[in-house]
Amino acid sequence: MYPRISVEGEPRERGRQYGEAARERVRRSVEAYDEVFAAWARWDRAKVREEAVRFRAPIAAHGAKYLEEIQGIAEGAGVGEEDILAINVRTEILFAASARDAAAQLPPLECSSFAALPARTGGAPLLGQTWDWLVHTFDTTIVLEARQDDGPDYVTVVEAGLLAKFGLNSAGVALVTNALVCDADRGEPGVPYHVLLRSILDAEVVSDALGALARGARASSANYLIGHEDGVALDIEAAPGDSARLFVGYPDRDLLLHTNHFRNPGFDGRDVAAGAMPDSPFRLARLEQLVAAAPGPLDRAFWTSTLGDHAMFPFGVCCHPDPREADTGRFASVAAAVVDPRERMLWLASGNPCTAPFEPLDYGAFLSKPSPLHAPLTG
Repeated sequence: MYPRISVEGEPRERGRQYGEAARERVRRSVEAYDEVFAAWARWDRAKVREEAVRFRAPIAAHGAKYLEEIQGIAEGAGVGEEDILAINVRTEILFAASARDAAAQLPPLECSSFAALPARTGGAPLLGQTWDWLVHTFDTTIVLEARQDDGPDYVTVVEAGLLAKFGLNSAGVALVTNALVCDADRGEPGVPYHVLLRSILDAEVVSDALGALARGARASSANYLIGHEDGVALDIEAAPGDSARLFVGYPDRDLLLHTNHFRNPGFDGRDVAAGAMPDSPFRLARLEQLVAAAPGPLDRAFWTSTLGDHAMFPFGVCCHPDPREADTGRFASVAAAVVDPRERMLWLASGNPCTAPFEPLDYGAFLSKPSPLHAPLTG
């Protein structure tokens, strides 16, 4: 099981506790990304920090607390603020380098995600995903459990030093995600992907999550699959830009599936995922095939099995390193999860889900904080 780290208090204090408790993993994240930036973007440490600083103002405008959390993580881990800023904008830095230098490349940015509503699961709504990323994150991933004074409490599975990845909160909001890339991804300053993920986990109601994505100009493309304990879910494909570049998708027969290419018919940009992530349509087709062949409900047992599927090995739903790649280019399913926002449960595979067991994490007590918007109706 990846290390579980609990923090509480004001934003900077939460960050400081996080950085201190995960110090060695945070430092490993910083060191590993310096290698990644050098190998893929062909940028040295000084150039990366110079690029990262351009995102400070958009982050502060979106939510000053997120910049305070970054500052606190740096203090606790004993590294520079720009080091933590750089890894939190690692997606945008890689896009910027790729856009400006034809020789620079993007590493594969892959995940497979789902949301199944109660009519399909036979019980509660379920969301989940594989998280496919560079193999150094086997040594940096943590489970961050946060009690905060200024919003709902939340849990996120995340690389040490980053603000958030997928997770759930005490307001019954659950979040899974996929990287996307289109021709508008040029690394221009805006609200970064991992800051937006963190912002969604502050949603008191599910519409707050969409509002977070619409607040300010986004710096990069991504897919955000957002569900709620009440049994609703939306898929939001976001291209760089403002609210006009959000493309909302709805469940089809109480199910949403997504990999790493734009699917929404309203998207009018140029998707370039075929070059960066050519296995994406094949993984989506495999998910659809497994769903169609399911003999019973799409319950937790179905999804834990499906997330470990090896069709098209090594690039299937459960992804394994490509032996043809150098170490800095190898990626795998670093984690997989199934989330029940109603029961506040997270089943986490800490590694490839074909071999790592899905261990139950019961957050019924930890995420019991009442929302100020959930007061019972009277009269």
